[in-house]
Amino acid sequence: MFIIGIDPGISGSICFFEDGKIIEVIEMPVMTEGKKNKKQVNGAQVYNEFFKRINNKNDDIRVVIEQVSAMPGQGVTSMFNFGQSYGILKGICSAMQLPMFFVRPAKWKKYFNLINSQKDASRTRAIEIFPYFSTQLSKKKDSNKADAILIASFYYETHQKED
Repeated sequence: MFIIGIDPGISGSICFFEDGKIIEVIEMPVMTEGKKNKKQVNGAQVYNEFFKRINNKNDDIRVVIEQVSAMPGQGVTSMFNFGQSYGILKGICSAMQLPMFFVRPAKWKKYFNLINSQKDASRTRAIEIFPYFSTQLSKKKDSNKADAILIASFYYETHQKED
């Protein structure tokens, strides 16, 4: 099974995961837009990243996206931008006819015992589970990569018997 685990958003990441192993993790492709040079997800680059990795795969592909929603205290503009990023990812998967699955943060975090933990705890957990990938998770900012890894790993561990 080939899984694409996605921590959506401008600072998110995408994990390419096959048969229980991390193939590669990339930061979310972004580009600047408008006069203020605000960042947005670069949909064309996301498509290219997906295409080059799944081009030779069979139909056993799953895209697992963290199911996000509005959070109290976030501004309207930031939530709109976040929703736009989420929509771009869903649109690309739909256009590529890739099966999508959604997992709430509470569900995958509970599975890895990360509820009520610091943001950086997911990075520590990913290093514990995948020590061979620890050099790729050496910086604090790599917690988004760790989230994408754990999202893919969660799906693999909880769905491999069903599929």
